[in-house]
Amino acid sequence: MATDLSKFAKDNGVKYFMVSFTDLFGAQRAKLVPASAIAGMQTDGAGFAGFAAWLDMSPADPDMLAVPDGDAVIQLPWKPEVAWVPANPMMEGEEVDQAPRNVLRKLIGEAEEAGLRIKTGVEAEFFLLNPEGTELSDPLDVAEKPCYDQSAVMRRYDVIAAICDNMLDLGWGPYQNDHEDANGQFEMNWEYDDVLATADKHSFFKFMVKSIAEQNGLRATFMPKPMEGLTGNGCHAHISAWDKSGKTNKFADTSDEGNRSGSLGLSPLAHHFLGGIMAHAEAMTALTNPTVNSYKRLNAPVTTSGATWSPNTATWSGNNRTHMVRVPDPGRFELRLADGATNPYLLQAVIIAAGLDGVANQTDPGKRLDINMYTESNKARGAKKLPLNLLDALRAFDKDKVLKAALGQEFAGAYLKLKHDEWNRFTAHFSQWERENTLDV
Repeated sequence: MATDLSKFAKDNGVKYFMVSFTDLFGAQRAKLVPASAIAGMQTDGAGFAGFAAWLDMSPADPDMLAVPDGDAVIQLPWKPEVAWVPANPMMEGEEVDQAPRNVLRKLIGEAEEAGLRIKTGVEAEFFLLNPEGTELSDPLDVAEKPCYDQSAVMRRYDVIAAICDNMLDLGWGPYQNDHEDANGQFEMNWEYDDVLATADKHSFFKFMVKSIAEQNGLRATFMPKPMEGLTGNGCHAHISAWDKSGKTNKFADTSDEGNRSGSLGLSPLAHHFLGGIMAHAEAMTALTNPTVNSYKRLNAPVTTSGATWSPNTATWSGNNRTHMVRVPDPGRFELRLADGATNPYLLQAVIIAAGLDGVANQTDPGKRLDINMYTESNKARGAKKLPLNLLDALRAFDKDKVLKAALGQEFAGAYLKLKHDEWNRFTAHFSQWERENTLDV
């Protein structure tokens, strides 16, 4: 039985609920609803004009009603009188097919029909900047190789500890926090979960990090490449599939035959799921790397630390971070493709869509490459190159009929339309670079 939000409010001292949905561009939209009115909202939904968000709608469309999912409610640890609750958009009694959380829920249902319960974890990297977003917040954070810098992470202790304390209070199971590979960059890890729960937590995490940073006079950004020359913000996803009970990892292969075949502890099912991701990698980038800026990380030159830590080719390997996919342990693999701009719900949705296609067709992921892709990429003969820009990614997605069908034609059409509009706005923009390099031609 779904959580009664009115009772939740009384039991936990909640005065207001943020009824929230995430639009196609990953922006979080919400209405602040007093607890006295939440019962009606839980039945009928909070009303929104879809055209006012990044959804493919017009002012003539009827109200979009966001129905809160009471089972996913999160009380704000830093402001406990408020609770955040993700919602499922509806219109005229039907689910809005282009709404990202609905897209993910549909694919979760298809995975369940296939006997699979997908579990994932994410590594959401972010920078802490000055309030204007123009400079790193810590002028002393200047090391050439700043990754794991203990002094730098302790100078931002108040922010990092506050966020981690909140995750502890929420029962997320955070287990490590570190200064990442770029100056001013951080990563915080919490335990993996069922895929919808991970997407909700990822969405809330971004809101929480930004809120705590603002309270400390700083600005947090998940922008893929906010600083030229520095490593960008990735969002690696760790993926496994379980039986319906959630007790048996169906990606795990510890058999003697598996060990002899060099399976890296991945079952045939896992290899087929991985095969689907490899087959659809080019099209996936439209969702995993969804902005113009994304491709300044994905195809970046060497950074000041000596490595980009991001792929430019669809390859996979064992415990090797120079590939798009690595297998760090038996029973799971890590997709290193996505960046900080990815929509938390669409990231998980496209993983399931590609993976299920691989399982259905018993797709071979191709040869495992145990090479350093940063120095020996010439040995990856025949491997697919990832798109060089957002337009190439959108074209790859548009050509991938299987992936579009899996995600839903209404969603695919809406997403492609709005993202092409974004690309056109970018190309219409006149930059200082153009003036500097073309004025005297």
